[in-house]
Amino acid sequence: MRQPFTGPSVWTGIDLSADQSWRRPWSSAELAEIDAALDHAKQSKVGWLALTRKHFPLNAVADKLTKVAEELENGRGFVLLSGLPVERYSENDRRLIWMGIGHWLGTPVSQDNTGQMMRDIQAEPGDLGAKHDRMQAADGGEFLSSKARTYSNALLRYHTDRTDVVGLLMARESASGGESWIAGTAAIHNTILQRRPDLLELLYQPIYRSRLGEEVGGGDDIYPLPVFGVADGKLTSHYSRTYVEAAQLVPTTPRMSDAQWEALDMLAAVAEELAFGMKLAPGDMQFINSHITYHARSAFQDDAASGRARLLHRLWLTMPNSRPLPADHAVLWKTVAAGAHRGGIAVS
Repeated sequence: MRQPFTGPSVWTGIDLSADQSWRRPWSSAELAEIDAALDHAKQSKVGWLALTRKHFPLNAVADKLTKVAEELENGRGFVLLSGLPVERYSENDRRLIWMGIGHWLGTPVSQDNTGQMMRDIQAEPGDLGAKHDRMQAADGGEFLSSKARTYSNALLRYHTDRTDVVGLLMARESASGGESWIAGTAAIHNTILQRRPDLLELLYQPIYRSRLGEEVGGGDDIYPLPVFGVADGKLTSHYSRTYVEAAQLVPTTPRMSDAQWEALDMLAAVAEELAFGMKLAPGDMQFINSHITYHARSAFQDDAASGRARLLHRLWLTMPNSRPLPADHAVLWKTVAAGAHRGGIAVS
């Protein structure tokens, strides 16, 4: 019989509103240390892509990031570092700082099959499906990959990314919309257990996904993976309805049952019910543990003429203190041991 999870990872939006200790501002001394590290990196004449810890020396900030890593793995699974004055930096300096922070927190991994290590999350013009992959929908229309959808200004549903930790640095705000939403996986799990344990059990069983938008030609590459798994008492969840829907467009994929769709519907509804929304400000650094946190985004509108065009720099980090994963998760993660270098997308 399934048991509810307990501890700091079990939280709701109401909890985050009442206790905002997840928000951790930079002190003036810490910002001065970041500036000194930036100067060191620039004197080293290293590009942001080749930057390592030795090019970006930190002391007190490194200690702070160690505490952040602990909170991400053994606490709520969510931290917001606020107050970096991004308006003071050039684009290159901003990238040097962000990559330096990333290397002190974990290890950046590739975010697509071209080896992209820092992805700009922004609305792009043109044919997104042609650029970032698509399939033909059942009605003959266009079914965009998850990657293509992130380059639009449309709503993004609750999902997880293929990495231990997702880091987002807000560089510019949109003219309107674009709120960031997060939901605690453990609280969602416990709520479904209480209301519909039969549906929860289905979420512990394999559900087929597609690699559409990840590996080259991945639309027809399907794999089975449960939404929930437990290893050594620690929960993990990997969920994106888009990949499930894409898999169902492949004729050879086993068909989803009505009960499985009902389970995914309930998962989405409970995530909406328990979520917490925030408007990221320029300079905010949002970190979430993908194993125990879902994230989403509301639709937004840019105004390029006024410079209010939403832009975030995204890092995917594999973490040295990461949790073990169930053996059947190797189909996605390759390596499931605690602390292993894992996640990201193989370069083709």
